[in-house]
Amino acid sequence: MGASSAEPGEPRGLCSYQGHPAVPGPTQDSGPCEASPCAVAPIGVKSALYHPLPAPGLIKSGWERAQHHRCRCLLLASPMGTTSFLGSAWALLHIQNQLVRECLAEMLAVLVLILITLSGSAQMVTSSESKGNILTAYLAGALAVMVSIYIAGGVSGAHLNPAFSLAMCLVEQFPWWKLPIFVAVQTLGAFISAGAVYAVYHDAIHHYSNGTLTASCPRETASIFATYPADYLSLSNGFLDQVVATAVLIVGILAITDTRNKGVPKGLEPVAVALLVLSLEVSMGSNCGCPMNPARDFGPRLFTYVAGWGTEVFSRDNGWWWVPVVAPMLGAAVGSALYQLLVAFHHPLSEGATAAEESPPVLSSAAVPADPETSLAEETGGTLPQK
Repeated sequence: MGASSAEPGEPRGLCSYQGHPAVPGPTQDSGPCEASPCAVAPIGVKSALYHPLPAPGLIKSGWERAQHHRCRCLLLASPMGTTSFLGSAWALLHIQNQLVRECLAEMLAVLVLILITLSGSAQMVTSSESKGNILTAYLAGALAVMVSIYIAGGVSGAHLNPAFSLAMCLVEQFPWWKLPIFVAVQTLGAFISAGAVYAVYHDAIHHYSNGTLTASCPRETASIFATYPADYLSLSNGFLDQVVATAVLIVGILAITDTRNKGVPKGLEPVAVALLVLSLEVSMGSNCGCPMNPARDFGPRLFTYVAGWGTEVFSRDNGWWWVPVVAPMLGAAVGSALYQLLVAFHHPLSEGATAAEESPPVLSSAAVPADPETSLAEETGGTLPQK
């Protein structure tokens, strides 16, 4: 196929599939396309870049056909018919594998989340609260949650938190085999962000601490990166604090994203989640800083260990470090169970549906479709329509 398959009188510069307009300018015949032919292709753009697609037999619906046969001329070619820089970069770097795309988006979102959150703490501590206080630090963290969800929400679901990933597994909206992968990506992103914050505030940290990196003296700076309990807090009380706080967080997120509950206007879910996080921080933050996120605490804590703060970051306060890692995971399980048992299980059934036919009632727009057609979306780099 190719130019020879174009209908008589068809204008050059048009894709023969549904008359999609191609970029104007000099053209040449493209080679055969396995799926649907382009009558012409801009000079310098290989036909493979137009349709890296499966055979027509794999295309099942009109929506999928439209997705698969989108003419990429506008992206890949300049008006003069030569390959643009962005088009070349797209062809070189575009990743079609769904899992890799999710991991990259999750990584970037966690990087932004922890970078802003820890920077808020660093500004407060190193300025002795003259250029920030506990409220500004909490506000920075909450707004960082909002921005991070906008960054990755449409790709990975913007879990940002191993506890939330666990909750999604428990409500059958996320495959269990992906849980360790997401936990590793989230922890790595938090570790890298801690390094970035240390680089940005390097001089301020050393000036404030008189060049001594420690986790216990009056001018300690380890608390910039990880959470530590108040002097009066026991391990058991701190554990309970994190179970309760994380459970409330999960209950709130499940309610916000439950399409059969009150919900929030589409696109404002990140704002609602940020307000939820802020409310928890200003109400439950005095005991231990309200981490609620194992990756947010363990990744930066591990960075302080390797960056010069030493083993004290793990041994301080009777080995506190494991509490903000384990307790939020238990809290996620408790929160998921509470919302399901007290709210989600009691939604009225859809008209004509039976209980066995009903899908889990939360997060119907989960980032990872749980059906065989996922492989088709992975092949084409697209997102399958909601059912």
